[in-house]
Amino acid sequence: MPLPVPESAARATLRSQRWIPLLLLLLALSDLRTELRLLADQITFTSLIFAVRHHLLAVVVLLLQPSLWRRYGPRWRSANSETADKP
Repeated sequence: MPLPVPESAARATLRSQRWIPLLLLLLALSDLRTELRLLADQITFTSLIFAVRHHLLAVVVLLLQPSLWRRYGPRWRSANSETADKP
């Protein structure tokens, strides 16, 4: 049975991993660089299908970016939770 991680340690771990979504975004865009240029010149159904079929991981990473930013992005405390602990 794993030991519970203290809340401050869990926050520090998440804070140290904020670069992960940015790195994945840059790698996905670099992988799709040629296809994005072709799509910018002329969008066709065939070129879109080719880009998705041959670069599926990069497309999935781009589609999951909002979820990654919510998971690893900055956390804002609500005003209620900060004032609830103080008398």
